[in-house]
Amino acid sequence: MTTEIGISDINRQDVANELSKLLADEMVLYVKTKNATWNVEGADFNEKHKFFESQMEQLDEMIEDVAEHIRSIGHYAPASLELYLKLTHLTEKVNEQNDSQGFIKNLLEAHESIIIILRKHVKSFAIDYHDVGTSNFITGLMDSHEIMAWLLRSHVPKHVQ
Repeated sequence: MTTEIGISDINRQDVANELSKLLADEMVLYVKTKNATWNVEGADFNEKHKFFESQMEQLDEMIEDVAEHIRSIGHYAPASLELYLKLTHLTEKVNEQNDSQGFIKNLLEAHESIIIILRKHVKSFAIDYHDVGTSNFITGLMDSHEIMAWLLRSHVPKHVQ
């Protein structure tokens, strides 16, 4: 069955391609956050373990939303680790030490990178692809990433920032 939602097939394909890259980024960030949850060490272990776990749960919901949005515009969401690694712009950089500050900096960089990409797409999805719905959707994702980045940043001592 065809998808008739007022957006041309080519525009829906282009939007789905960009959302697939975003889904890959979200999946890699999720794994990076899970790594922090599992492997953080130090005197602040309990606090940071719970903090990373709450961020991981938020990312899980965001991943579902991105995949469902791809489906809602008539395309299939990518669902393989191999494909995610081809589509993502993030790296799987692993910390030399498993201290909370190292994990926080690594995760913060990833969130900020995703925010920049989302910010670029807000206007292009609405204007270039005539898809205001997806533009609004990613604006919400950008807001969520900004809050998550702020929470990460709030754990970095001022003299280190």
